[in-house]
Amino acid sequence: MPSDQGYTYKSSGTNESGNHYCSRDYGSSAANSNSYHYSNSDGSYYYSNPDGSTYYNDGQGGSTYTSPSGDSTSSGYGNGGSSGKQ
Repeated sequence: MPSDQGYTYKSSGTNESGNHYCSRDYGSSAANSNSYHYSNSDGSYYYSNPDGSTYYNDGQGGSTYTSPSGDSTSSGYGNGGSSGKQ
């Protein structure tokens, strides 16, 4: 059962390489009930969101957002950005 914050904390940790993760349960009404994020020692990070979207940042200025429907938008990779289904 989600808390007043809208989620139940599941787990988190940091591995020997310094990479961190956190997992949360947003309940059965969420498109992605088992959402999580991780951040790496190289500065990159990734979010898997409760609405079904994802976000990745490579830690060097590049990022990609993917909507719940699968449309992706990227920027900062030196290609001027792109969008569309992946």
